[in-house]
Amino acid sequence: QVQLVESGGGLVQPGGSLRLSCAASGRSFSDYEMGWYRQAPGKQRELVAGITSGRTTNYANSVKGRFTISRDNGKNTVYLQMNSLKPEDTAVYYCNARLILHRAYDYWGQGTQVTVSS
Repeated sequence: QVQLVESGGGLVQPGGSLRLSCAASGRSFSDYEMGWYRQAPGKQRELVAGITSGRTTNYANSVKGRFTISRDNGKNTVYLQMNSLKPEDTAVYYCNARLILHRAYDYWGQGTQVTVSS
């Protein structure tokens, strides 16, 4: 099992940048696929970016070229660098850890609010 704690959210003006961090506790962090999801008011939770144990990344079309996901297995941490932020990026951002054995095991952080507004 793994516990996840997000940090780095806040209020930023359009065009600005933020870096989210997700610190994981527990063993075998490097075995987990990690992802960032977000949920805006009245909308479903959506995948923003993911990174596999082999560091293959994928992004939602809406954030490609602006957001970068990375991981530091030595620090048990995954990051989301967000540049050129837009008001539509406003949401609660959640960190996800997925371990695939005979089935998928999903773990979630508590979420961190990102607000993009002038």
